[in-house]
Amino acid sequence: MEKINNIALENNIFSKRVVLASIFISILILILIFRLYNLQILDHKYYLEEALGNQMRLLPITPTRGKIFDRNGKILATNQLSYRLILTPEKTKNIKKTLLQLKQLNFINDEDIKIFNKNKSHYKKFHSIPLKHKLSESKVAQFLVSNQFIGVDIEPYFHRIYPNDEISTHVVGYIGRMSKKDKLLYNKDNYLGTFFVGKTGIEKQYETLLHGKSGKKQIELNVIGRVINTQIIQPTENGRDLYLNIDLDLQKKAQSLLKGKRGAIVAVNVKNGEVLILVSAPTYNPNWFVGGISHKNFQTLQTRKDIPQLNRAIQGLYPPGSTIKPMVSLAGLESGIITNHSQTFCPGYYKLPNVKRKFNDWNRSGHGLVNVEDAIAQSCDVFFYDLANKMGIETLHENLQYFNFGAKTGIDIHGELGGILPSKAWKKINKNEPWYHGETLIAGIGQGFMSATPLQLALATAALANGGKVFRPKLLKNIHILDQIEKDPSIQIPIKNIKNWEHVIAGMKQAVYSPKGTARSLNKNLKYTLAGKTGTAQVFGLDAEEQYIAEKLDEHLRDHALFTGFAPIENPQIAIAVIVENAGSGSIKAAPLAKEVLDVYFQKQANN
Repeated sequence: MEKINNIALENNIFSKRVVLASIFISILILILIFRLYNLQILDHKYYLEEALGNQMRLLPITPTRGKIFDRNGKILATNQLSYRLILTPEKTKNIKKTLLQLKQLNFINDEDIKIFNKNKSHYKKFHSIPLKHKLSESKVAQFLVSNQFIGVDIEPYFHRIYPNDEISTHVVGYIGRMSKKDKLLYNKDNYLGTFFVGKTGIEKQYETLLHGKSGKKQIELNVIGRVINTQIIQPTENGRDLYLNIDLDLQKKAQSLLKGKRGAIVAVNVKNGEVLILVSAPTYNPNWFVGGISHKNFQTLQTRKDIPQLNRAIQGLYPPGSTIKPMVSLAGLESGIITNHSQTFCPGYYKLPNVKRKFNDWNRSGHGLVNVEDAIAQSCDVFFYDLANKMGIETLHENLQYFNFGAKTGIDIHGELGGILPSKAWKKINKNEPWYHGETLIAGIGQGFMSATPLQLALATAALANGGKVFRPKLLKNIHILDQIEKDPSIQIPIKNIKNWEHVIAGMKQAVYSPKGTARSLNKNLKYTLAGKTGTAQVFGLDAEEQYIAEKLDEHLRDHALFTGFAPIENPQIAIAVIVENAGSGSIKAAPLAKEVLDVYFQKQANN
């Protein structure tokens, strides 16, 4: 039986299928057109950059770091051409295997691998990441001759060197590897290609000036990743050269005098506060930190009991001892408590009314009848016990505050401490105890709670010499040789009677030139006039009947030796402060060091 075809139904089904197919094809065509429109018109720029990105790379160019000079143009920090081993992750198939092979060939060590793995997350895959800095010439030659590592190359760069080694370390500072904390401090874009930044001293204080501005270069790669073209997009601005107020010759002399000792020597220009010498001992070699300090050297620094990292010139807090007596004398004269004719009898000790305790003079035999000039020259403790007792701690505090004791000087390097200038309020806040009468006497001779840095003592001495101008000390002199830095204005200590200042300076002059002066040994063959004050600061207190015998004490319990002074007296140029820890007598151990430094200073002045 034959099947009967329904032609009308079949035509109807076919027509519907054609319509559906046409609609479907039309939709596909519309989608295709829309995608082509996006690709060719809307997103053209994006995909063009992506396509170019397959053959172009934008890389940072690290600027050359600025140099650091002393005031006479002598190099303190500079740069030296060197080579480093770099690895580009994008070009290296198996980084772990490559590192292992480089280690086996003695190009890198475990520490280098550790640092690389720590740092690689901060870079993009096409960036070159340092593996090893300061490669020796033999290693460079060995690598270039047998280079079998794809993605590992040798790159020239300038690394920091400090040609004077440990001289001026605490001033200049050093650079070290950028840490996560460092990356937060500086502009990310400007430091993309930078691996080392200033960590201490001038290197840290003026990091952005020394660093300069990074540039950008565009490199073109072929299909196998080889560079075929390089174009500078943005040139670098190299770091600025800095000229300091420091005199390298004086630094070297001061550092040599403190060799084998703990202490500091600071000298400033009396007329403007420029820091000519800032030496702390012991010291260390800043070159250890360039490229990363070795484990051995790091352990040496960390385990030394004499703390070479401590900048004693601005961080060492010492009882100023008798070096404070000229300022205490001035406080007594200016406040009217005493006059230049006032006299005190010194039997070798001082007693408060109705108090059993004796406050001993350093000279147990006593100084006899002394006035203010005699008291400064002979460093009579009893005179100053009596003066402090008459003034009271608040008057003493107020007058010493004029000289910036108890506050930071504002010197232009990090880490400065301000010391302590005690008062009733200070003790209540810090000790939660009342102020005792005897503590006022001790403060009058620069002992007890009082502490100051050698820099503070030098500046206070300069203020005595220049008629009361307290300067903010400055290490930076110029940026480049012609760019003069604006000087900070000085603060003028109020003067009631200039003759009071002259009496104090006369006392300091007698300390050097009087037969009974504590610094009289300095005036032999002295070719310039010098006013000074010796000091011996106790590390711990003695009972009234106890006698100080240095030989019977551990070295770290012995007195500190101090000296402050300025020269020449008629037209002061330089003020100096010297402290030698646990050395004993200031007149024997500190004053001669000051004279040797000043001899060099005035010899240089005569030669210029």
